[in-house]
Amino acid sequence: MSKLKPYCNENLVEAGIDEVGRGCLAGPVVAAAVILPKDFDYDIVKDSKKLSEKRRKEAYELIKEHAIDYSISFVSAKDIDNINIGKATMAAMNKCVEKLETKPEHLLIDGNVFENCSDIPYTCVVKGDNTYYSIAAASILAKVTRDEYMIEKSKDYKLYQWESNKGYGSKFHRDAIKEHGISKYHRRTFLKNIL
Repeated sequence: MSKLKPYCNENLVEAGIDEVGRGCLAGPVVAAAVILPKDFDYDIVKDSKKLSEKRRKEAYELIKEHAIDYSISFVSAKDIDNINIGKATMAAMNKCVEKLETKPEHLLIDGNVFENCSDIPYTCVVKGDNTYYSIAAASILAKVTRDEYMIEKSKDYKLYQWESNKGYGSKFHRDAIKEHGISKYHRRTFLKNIL
């Protein structure tokens, strides 16, 4: 696999942005924004889906230690139902940009669409978490944060096994919804084919 790029424009302060949890049946969508130093070069940082849980946590700590700045934002299942997942994803990403203490001069967005609520120029990058360190770092921060949130919530909702499926639509999770109904953390608009 080719090495990730440290930046798109070396003369600008760039923030990489990514989200996780778009396709889940339960829990929030979570986005992260990360500004890394230009010389950041750690092979452990890559698309979060390509790392084991243990390696993701190692990368998570490394990113927090070395990042110039980072932020993480949630949009709840209730809000996802109210505004739809597309708008919720954009809201989470834009909240991340607002929360950064270091104002970026350019945004690198994972994917092919972004509704920018700021005056900061941006570039959408399809498979950006396989291209730029900052987007890969954002994917890791968002993924670890969301997973830990779902593991914590699973303590009170053991019958859905969120500690293992993290709110995604595993067979066990779908069967549990059919048998026990839904919780306040479920996305009602995602469950029309199950309920």
